[in-house]
Amino acid sequence: MTDKHIDFKVDYQKLKIFEEFNTQEMLYPIVLSSPHSGNVFPDEFLANTSLDVNELRSSEDCFVTDLIKKASDAGIPLLSMNIARTFVDVNRDKIEIDESMYFNAPENPNNSGSRRCRVGLGVIHRIVSQNKNIYDGKISYKEAMERIKNVYDPYHKRLKQLVDKCYRKFGFCLLLDCHSMPSVICKIMNEEKPLDFCLCTLFDESCPTQMSEYLSDELKERGYRVEFNRPYAGAYITFNYCQPRKNIHTLQLEINRSLYMDENVYKKNDNFQSISTDISESIQGLGKFLLDLKK
Repeated sequence: MTDKHIDFKVDYQKLKIFEEFNTQEMLYPIVLSSPHSGNVFPDEFLANTSLDVNELRSSEDCFVTDLIKKASDAGIPLLSMNIARTFVDVNRDKIEIDESMYFNAPENPNNSGSRRCRVGLGVIHRIVSQNKNIYDGKISYKEAMERIKNVYDPYHKRLKQLVDKCYRKFGFCLLLDCHSMPSVICKIMNEEKPLDFCLCTLFDESCPTQMSEYLSDELKERGYRVEFNRPYAGAYITFNYCQPRKNIHTLQLEINRSLYMDENVYKKNDNFQSISTDISESIQGLGKFLLDLKK
């Protein structure tokens, strides 16, 4: 990254920040979140990045919203981010700011020492996969704060509203935060069968084990390989929304992308519908199980 100053303003009024589905009538004590499946890039951002759209999409959880839409249609609210995570990452703490990215950052550092910031993956990303820089210079700190105000904050405000609504209706809530993982990561553990799903529970801290194990069993019965907390244990949403003393629980679901898409061309493969059905029926089964727990 050079010392070149890259200064631009985004017209946020042109952007629809998120989509929501089936949020009026909740039939199960689950809220679905898909924070990384967005592929909308503001025009002003595209005009000031050094990468093309396909390179920017390499961090995207492609089609995750489509994968779980059948579960939402069965009566589970779903909040899905439209804006790409390479513009602003709503699954990070808003204080994860790397001041070295900005030509006008405040004098007192905020949180540039965090591990994610050091590698370029704070709330405002510096890189995409293969360590490619998103910008060929330093951007405006003020513009980054506008991203948080106009994209990050509205998503979390609405997600909290849905969790609170679920809690009021059922007396408890499970927030299922849905993601995908590159197939290369699923093969890296050098085992006979690549990983299909990872259930991230902050090492059994984010939800009762009976909840995560039920979803695991549902997926395993359909022939999938499931692991807990590897290669991921959970990120910001999983940690931040978890309030076990209030009976608000979280679970992060990671899906091997090669199950349902061609990662090289960002297209669904022939297995997409069957994978979607298996995931959605497993989530709905979990919802029924949670209703039985309440009785």
